Amino acid sequence: MDRAALLGLSRLCALWAAVLALFPCGAQGNWMWLGIASFGVPEKLGCANLPLNSRQKELCKRKPYLLPSIREGARLGIQECRSQFRHERWNCLVAAASAPGTSPLFGYELSSGTKETAFIYAVMAAGLVHSVTRSCSAGNMTECSCDTTLQNGGSSSEGWHWGGCSDDVQYGMWFSRKFLDFPIKNTTAKESKVLLAMNLHNNEAGRQAVAKLMSLDCRCHGVSGSCAVKTCWKTMSSFEKIGHLLKDKYENSVQISDKIKRKMHRREKDQRKIPIRKDDLLYVNKSPNYCVEDKKLGIPGTQGRECNRTSEGADGCNLLCCGRGYNTHVVRHVERCECKFIWCCYVRCRRCESMTDVHTCK
Repeated sequence: MDRAALLGLSRLCALWAAVLALFPCGAQGNWMWLGIASFGVPEKLGCANLPLNSRQKELCKRKPYLLPSIREGARLGIQECRSQFRHERWNCLVAAASAPGTSPLFGYELSSGTKETAFIYAVMAAGLVHSVTRSCSAGNMTECSCDTTLQNGGSSSEGWHWGGCSDDVQYGMWFSRKFLDFPIKNTTAKESKVLLAMNLHNNEAGRQAVAKLMSLDCRCHGVSGSCAVKTCWKTMSSFEKIGHLLKDKYENSVQISDKIKRKMHRREKDQRKIPIRKDDLLYVNKSPNYCVEDKKLGIPGTQGRECNRTSEGADGCNLLCCGRGYNTHVVRHVERCECKFIWCCYVRCRRCESMTDVHTCK
């Protein structure tokens, strides 16, 4: 490694030492920074210099080959959160990528106990399951591979048998629990206990979403392309599909009481007999409306956000701008068009202009 590279690495390590001083090792969610592109390559920094709590660092030291999967899991979760909420008042904004670690990745929402907190924890846990399981199926790790429990048997009457490489989602779920779930008994503060129990439940809800959407893929075998026999295996759905399921769970999330006795229960007394399912998303506190900037909470508000004047949905100017109205300005686009190949040998294009109305919230 050349001198410049060593200098750059030492500076990055010093930066993360400062970050860890700002955010103690026990703080939840610091690992999510690994999914930000500007963070760099975790494998080069080493487990001791990563924004992980003590349990996660210990697991990292024992299984350093899982670092690429952890980073990919964080990236998947962040990307899907942004995608699902890109048109909403809360658009899953993360801290500035130019200064990683100077504030919590998701700011106020990570510890607010709201529906947004629930979605963040669920989608990040799901991302970790998805990426670790994919690595196992790809043969990138020695201690896991395909799901060996599905290699024999099938249904001879229906003409198919297990084969191929079924995704071992159980290993991915086991690792996600080991890496993310912090024991409640280690917490004393009553409020922290409720939030921690909520976060643990939402972690598991995210994992359950991955398991629930496992699908059966089959390949036909037979003479002249007939389907006399089929080989089938189980595979995970795309993470986009998992994100859609979790967004639906977010829309129908359950508010729980801020007091825990033996177990969590619904906040509304007339609904307490309705059991809480393990795939429900739970929250304690109602969300702010995210309309107006609140610097103390790190809420940017919706002023200046682009909206759709003709939409009645969340991206419509009426809802996104919170009734404040919107500004309209014309944007001129210039691009090459009607390109033709001229023999020999260049491409000739026309210069085309178009005008588009852009609407932004007041």
